[in-house]
Amino acid sequence: MAMDTVTIVQAEQKHIDLVAPLFDAYRIFYEQPSDLDGAIKYLLKRMSNQESQIFLALRNDPPQPLGFTQLYPSFGSVALGRIWILYDLYVSPEARRQGIGRQLMSHAHQFARDSGALRLELSTARDNKTAQGLYESLGYVRDEEFYHYELSL
Repeated sequence: MAMDTVTIVQAEQKHIDLVAPLFDAYRIFYEQPSDLDGAIKYLLKRMSNQESQIFLALRNDPPQPLGFTQLYPSFGSVALGRIWILYDLYVSPEARRQGIGRQLMSHAHQFARDSGALRLELSTARDNKTAQGLYESLGYVRDEEFYHYELSL
């Protein structure tokens, strides 16, 4: 697959049948049960409420979904500005190692810059060395100062 045949688009509701299976596969990667209907409902709600930005990598002619990234808006009260949380990044297994993740990340970076954001933040599993390598190659710095906590509700 040639790199020049890949385009990155901002996903809209008309793209739901392309992005939802990738989102479902992403959740399966993180050991969640498959739930395509739930994925569709979740993504449509994010889109209709303008609660996230989803970018979709497509191979042209015919359109084939290769991967996606999803960003959620946030703010930094200490830094006094907008922050985007890059929460999801997924490339289908057959499209990996072809620069698709890097293209999606580059698109997310430009989107964040254009929106006036101060920074992009992300986290990944400690054993996801492939993703860590990509992020670090793009200039992301692992935070050694703060601990991450969560409370399940």
